[in-house]
Amino acid sequence: MAEAQREKRATRRFSLRLPVAVTYTDGAVHSENSQTRDVSARGICFYLDSAIQPGSEIEFTLTLPPEITLTESIRVRCKGKVVRIEPPADGGKLGIAAVIDEYEFLAET
Repeated sequence: MAEAQREKRATRRFSLRLPVAVTYTDGAVHSENSQTRDVSARGICFYLDSAIQPGSEIEFTLTLPPEITLTESIRVRCKGKVVRIEPPADGGKLGIAAVIDEYEFLAET
């Protein structure tokens, strides 16, 4: 009988479909607009057309909605590293999981 896999996440995940602007380098700088699959205080999963190597540094900006902030929408810029690539799902996009190393709240423009 298969043993149940233990949950490794230390923080709650929110299944949110939010627009996210992602920037990464692989010799050249790439910027893509995407959509999140889920978000937590320590990580994010989103979809991209192109692969990013695990360990690659990324920067992304997203707006957290009032349902999460319990106040008003807040724009957040995050820096982190790709920890996992998932095979293409619906729509043929790759799932990219990344850990958040640092973040800053941005002023409304």
